[in-house]
Amino acid sequence: MPEKRRILLRVAYDGTNYCGWQVQANGITVQEVLNRHLSDLMQEEIRTVGASRTDSGVHARGNVAVFDTTARMPAERVVFALNTRLPEDIRIQESRQVPGDFHPRYTSTVKTYEYRILNRKLPDPTRRLDSLFCYYPLDTERMREALPHIRGVHDFRSFQASGANHPERSTVREIYDADIRKEDDMIRFRISGNGFLYNMVRILAGTLLEIGKGTIEPGSMPEILDARSRAAAGPTAPPHGLTLMEIRYPEWGF
Repeated sequence: MPEKRRILLRVAYDGTNYCGWQVQANGITVQEVLNRHLSDLMQEEIRTVGASRTDSGVHARGNVAVFDTTARMPAERVVFALNTRLPEDIRIQESRQVPGDFHPRYTSTVKTYEYRILNRKLPDPTRRLDSLFCYYPLDTERMREALPHIRGVHDFRSFQASGANHPERSTVREIYDADIRKEDDMIRFRISGNGFLYNMVRILAGTLLEIGKGTIEPGSMPEILDARSRAAAGPTAPPHGLTLMEIRYPEWGF
C-alpha cells in the first residue's frame, strides 16, 4: 500500500458566496468545496484541516490547509490539477509536501490580516465585495495614534465577540505590527500577530472607525484594553472588508 503523505495548500478565496471556511450544516463553505474536489481528484476520501476558520463573507489570500493522501500525484502538481476543478472564487496558490507531524493550527504562527475601508462620498461598485464603504470623513492620523497601544502583549478580551468567552482559554495575544495606510480613497488597516480571538480584527477595525470619526479618542485604547469587557470597545466591522493575507510558520521555515 502506498505510503501516506501530508500535503499543505495555500488557499485564496473570495468569501462572498460562502458561509465561512469550516464545514457546517447551514450552508456551503470553502472547506466543503475543497474536500469534495480533492476527494474526486485523489480518488479517496479527503478531509482537510485548516489553519484559520474565517467567518462568512471574509476573504483570504493565504489561508493554509493540510490533508493526508496515499495518492501518487506529486505534491507540487496538486495546485494545478485542483485549480482546474475548483470554482473561480477559490484558487490554490501553492501545494507542497510537509512532515507528517505538521499541524496548521497547533503550531506557532504569524498571521496577517487586512481590513479595507473605502472612504469617499459615493460607493464604488467595483470594490463593494472586498471593502467597507464609509462616507464619513475619517481622520487616519487619529487612527494611527491608537496603534502603539495595541502592539505588544495584551489581554484582548475587550475585542472578543460577546458569547465567545471560554474561561479556560487565555485571551492574551501578541501583536507584532499594526499599520494604517491610505491610498487614494482606500484605507488599509493591516495587523500581524501570533493569533487572534473570535472577531478580534473586526472589532479592532470597528473601534478604529469610531476613532477616525472622532467619537472615540485614540488615547482611550489602554482603558478599553484594561476594561476586559466587550462593551468597552467599538462595534464589529462587517466581514466583507476583512482579508486573511498570510500565515507564516517560522519554526518550520515556511
